[in-house]
Amino acid sequence: MPIALAAVLIDTIGFGIIMPIFPQLITQLGHIDLEQATRVAGYMLVVFSVMQFFAGPVLGNLSDRFGRRPILMTSMLCFGIDYALMAWAPTLAWLFLGRAIAGTAGAVYGPAGSVIADVTPPEKRGAAFGLIGFAFGVGFILGPAIGGVLAQFGSRAPFMAAAALALINAVTMYFLMPETLKPENRREFHLRDAHVIGAFRPLFHAGNAAPLLLAWFLWQLGHMVYPATWSFWAAIKFGWDAKAIGWSLAFVGVIMACVQGGLTGPVIKRFGERKAIVFGMISAATAFYLFAFATAGWQAYVLMAISAFQGFVFPSFNGLLSRMVDAKHQGALQGGIGSMGSVSSILGPLLLTQALASGVDHGFAGANFLLAAVLATAALAIVVWKVLDRVPGKPTSPVSP
Repeated sequence: MPIALAAVLIDTIGFGIIMPIFPQLITQLGHIDLEQATRVAGYMLVVFSVMQFFAGPVLGNLSDRFGRRPILMTSMLCFGIDYALMAWAPTLAWLFLGRAIAGTAGAVYGPAGSVIADVTPPEKRGAAFGLIGFAFGVGFILGPAIGGVLAQFGSRAPFMAAAALALINAVTMYFLMPETLKPENRREFHLRDAHVIGAFRPLFHAGNAAPLLLAWFLWQLGHMVYPATWSFWAAIKFGWDAKAIGWSLAFVGVIMACVQGGLTGPVIKRFGERKAIVFGMISAATAFYLFAFATAGWQAYVLMAISAFQGFVFPSFNGLLSRMVDAKHQGALQGGIGSMGSVSSILGPLLLTQALASGVDHGFAGANFLLAAVLATAALAIVVWKVLDRVPGKPTSPVSP
């Protein structure tokens, strides 16, 4: 499990390292202003997410067939090559190509989540999935901080650092990581099932799965406001440079790591996944509404602390869903979850970056967070109305399709 979590950590560090310098790099290569760069960045996230949408179920099903270890190693190798490629990108087209490769390799969350499902009893998976969020949070502590520091050596230096980290992780996996998928739990790979519908087919028997998935999708769509617009919003709203943006993202990583690593397990154990989801969504929606009307940089830090409890949402949702399928389909499920997240990553940047740019055109730089707040509120309403009393709060035996 630690090495699988390291894959998530390295992925997040790599993503976080480049966030502070992305606005600068896009404006330089494209010879465009910051507002135009916001839209270009949104298109790049769409390319990344489209590739991840298709790759997620494929990698998840492959991990059910061949095991988690080879898939994770391959993903890390591809990441290393990709970031090295982006370090030498001479045009925006090369950056788009790099984002496409990263999207394909970036479906690492499916196999990593499957490792946790392989080695964790069903009743403890909600808390265990919080470790993915913890790794993500630590990555956001280190990544943006490193990126902000390395930015002084040029806009390409963070990419080289990310490439080196990914390759080191691949070597570590080769020598130290055991396989977690037992031979009796492996199944044949069928390309016809390696898509998002096939990934969720084992859930179709559960009547409460559809509203649960819809609520999660809407919440993820709103949550994309951070990776899609934060760097540009902070630069436009507060005039922050790459270093200031890097430290703000590092602060997010600190509070995420504290919540995911220290609070998620005890909260889920004490109150259950359902109440943890509701509390996390209330936290997110409240912060989004207030971000939209923030007027000073210090307010952003206060709101980041308020929003930290949204870290309960992902592991709670994942824990509920993982108990609905058997051991042979955990990889497919995690790949499908990643693929669903990719759909939100396709639509989210398109909606949220355009909302930010349009809002700026009309003198309101908070339109992106206002839209995110509406989406988070809709997700919360579905959970309270359709899901809260229907999803089992206590662990149940997974059902084979």
